[in-house]
Amino acid sequence: MAFKRSGVRLPLPPPLRKAVVKKFIKLILGLFLLPLCWAFSRTFFSLLTVLPAQSSGWTEWALPAGFLISVLGFFILPRPFRTYVLAHELTHAVWGMLMGAKVGRMKVGKNGGHVMLSKSNFIISLAPYFFPFYTGLVIALWYLAGCFTDLTRFEPWWLAAVGMTWGFHVTFTVYMLAQRQPDILENGRLFSYVIIYLANLFFVALWVIALGQPTLREAGASMQSETVAAYSAVWIGAQAAWGNIRQLTVRNEP
Repeated sequence: MAFKRSGVRLPLPPPLRKAVVKKFIKLILGLFLLPLCWAFSRTFFSLLTVLPAQSSGWTEWALPAGFLISVLGFFILPRPFRTYVLAHELTHAVWGMLMGAKVGRMKVGKNGGHVMLSKSNFIISLAPYFFPFYTGLVIALWYLAGCFTDLTRFEPWWLAAVGMTWGFHVTFTVYMLAQRQPDILENGRLFSYVIIYLANLFFVALWVIALGQPTLREAGASMQSETVAAYSAVWIGAQAAWGNIRQLTVRNEP
């Protein structure tokens, strides 16, 4: 790639050349992380098989019911884009502060928004796509209120709120990823999708571990085993492919 002016080919300016190199490195990293997505998926679904039986009645179905209501509402009711944009920009701001960035002016509107940060990286850029802001807020408020009063009788309503806010996050994330999002284009599609997928699974897996029988150590051991198996399979496949290519090359030699 080069700029062309008056018939003279000019090299890319240093800032643009640096951006191209960064995107290429992220593309390679995204390809390298694909087997990890497979390993993480297998570990996650193995965690689901050991979830304990929930309480009978409304409590058991509160979370999936809330999730389903949110998903159906996305397709049936007017979509609250301003509410999503607010969560999107606040997530940028929160993760920016966690990473030492200074937060400036924020703008939120129905058609989009932005927040001024003193620095950014791929985690800050992609955070709104893997961190469910409203779900995190509901969970934090529940445990904060639980420090002062017994909330046991309200647990079904809390789980329903968790399900609804999580459904809000999932539906809007899928919808937004189908658009041309600057956050995604900045980091490259493959790299961004891989990071978003892994991070979403990570947060849901933590929730499953909190509810289920396996400990964090057991889940980590399973993840290690699945990761070794996934990359070993890729390595064996790559060696076999390289061997076939070499055989074809030898056969075609005069």
